[in-house]
Amino acid sequence: MKKFKLVDLGALAIGALALGYFLWIYPVLPATVPLHYGINGKPDSFGPKNELFITESILAGSSILIYLLMKFLPNIDPKKNVKLGEKTFMKLGFGIVIFMAALNVAITFSTINNSFSINDLIMPLVGLLFVFLGNVMYSLKPNYFAGIRTPWTLESKDNWVATHHITSSVWVTCGISLTIFRLIYTSPIDTYVFIAGVGIMSFVPVIYSYWYFKKHQVK
Repeated sequence: MKKFKLVDLGALAIGALALGYFLWIYPVLPATVPLHYGINGKPDSFGPKNELFITESILAGSSILIYLLMKFLPNIDPKKNVKLGEKTFMKLGFGIVIFMAALNVAITFSTINNSFSINDLIMPLVGLLFVFLGNVMYSLKPNYFAGIRTPWTLESKDNWVATHHITSSVWVTCGISLTIFRLIYTSPIDTYVFIAGVGIMSFVPVIYSYWYFKKHQVK
């Protein structure tokens, strides 16, 4: 049985503090608050503030559950591959906790500042998340739980390594580019540029893994 370390308590504290920030300002929130935001970052659906509390609680709880899953993955991995890259999975879990805590804070901040576009925070945060994930991808070992899990990467360690090295470069480059673009250029087109960037990050690894398979398959 794994023991909890200081880093584990730190991850749990970060998730809890983000929710604590919301609870701290909860009494001064209006009875009706934004519950959903449109593509332009402006609220398009409203409801009672207790529903927002449920949403933020789910985000905080999910981040903690994901972190605990990353911590205990070696115990449920049938082939014990996760054990070889355990530190990478812990880093991945910690990064997700930080991202979801920041997301909670962004939602809370936009709730108390009606003139503020939530996209001004969400999009740069997502861009930085891709930069972080790209760095993690480079050292991610073959496994069934995280990474680019195509039929070709799962069947070949060489394909897995090559695909994740390419993925790392693409995700870091796109993540930095999207973050900088959103910080210096804000208009309706930024959302579509962001969607296009996410599309590139989604399709390039899959296409590359198939290309690598075709190039190296035994004839």
